[in-house]
Amino acid sequence: MPQQDNNNIHPTAVVEPGCQLGTNVTVGPYTVLGPHVRVGDGCWLGPHVVVDGKTTIGNNCQIFQFSSIGAAPQDITYKGELTAVEIGDETIVRESVTIHRGTPKGGGVTRVGRRCMIMAYCHVAHDCQIGNHVIMANVATLGGHVEIRDHAVIGGLSAIHQFCRIGQYAFLGGMSGANKDIPPFVKYQGQRSHLHGINVLGLRRAGFSKETIENLREAYRIVFKKAETITQGLDMADAAFPDSQEVRAFTDFIRNSKRGVPSGEWS
Repeated sequence: MPQQDNNNIHPTAVVEPGCQLGTNVTVGPYTVLGPHVRVGDGCWLGPHVVVDGKTTIGNNCQIFQFSSIGAAPQDITYKGELTAVEIGDETIVRESVTIHRGTPKGGGVTRVGRRCMIMAYCHVAHDCQIGNHVIMANVATLGGHVEIRDHAVIGGLSAIHQFCRIGQYAFLGGMSGANKDIPPFVKYQGQRSHLHGINVLGLRRAGFSKETIENLREAYRIVFKKAETITQGLDMADAAFPDSQEVRAFTDFIRNSKRGVPSGEWS
């Protein structure tokens, strides 16, 4: 296929009619792009990548070899509908990652936000909603309908159960298994384990003030250590920090949890 719009398409690549490429796109050897795929400007797709379905890839993304993006979901109710994957600008998808498109019953779209790093062998199942600046370390696995909010970090070899939510700036240590919602700003480690306090190091690196971090630590302590019940603790934390948006995000997340959250330990 001849180069167009400054694109560099390897002769062995298959770009099916209907596929839309931006400018300055590189498509490596033996990569296959389906007819409903859209690739933004400045993207680099390595060798042996497969992109299928109604998949939209933002600008300046990198998709490494053997990744499969937009394949049919692993859902027995799926009947071949043309559902979608959306990947935001400047996201990096490393080797052998699988990101499956959505299902009609789940909204029809699997989303990965901007500037995410999805490391080798990760799996993002159908209808997942991943925010911006999310890091998934090697072999992290998401069940269907999982929501991960901005700046969360998912450790390697971790697995998150279907329909769970992971709050912003949460940190899951390697080899963790989460079957409940993980609130924002906290640390979690282990299999069906406990919360382990506020993610202080991550918040410092992200530029949160010392006051905000201390407020969150005290709110955590109130909810999980001082109050007799979680409900009472949430009300007490809100009353103690009425002007803190971060504390409100923490307490609102727990209030709105449908799966519940793990118990909290102090660290």
